[in-house]
Amino acid sequence: MTNLIDAIDQRGLIRDSYVIEGITPGECRSIFLDWALFEDHEMPQPERIKTLLAHYGPKAPDHPMTEVLRAALEDAAPPKRRGGRSGRVG
Repeated sequence: MTNLIDAIDQRGLIRDSYVIEGITPGECRSIFLDWALFEDHEMPQPERIKTLLAHYGPKAPDHPMTEVLRAALEDAAPPKRRGGRSGRVG
């Protein structure tokens, strides 16, 4: 899996964020944005995020980057269809 992680995170941005002592959620969001905008890989981005989470998440479940990756994965999910009255109200 290490080769896949290296291919997904070619510049090591996500990897390095996990070793920076005292990194903040804001810094992790900035690093993630840089990674998301400039890393190029044939795998769809939600799949890359899932792979990174599977690799780093279990080792650092409370790390700010893990939280950022989880949030990005939630944001990448397609919106749920709301039909009927609930789709028109609120």
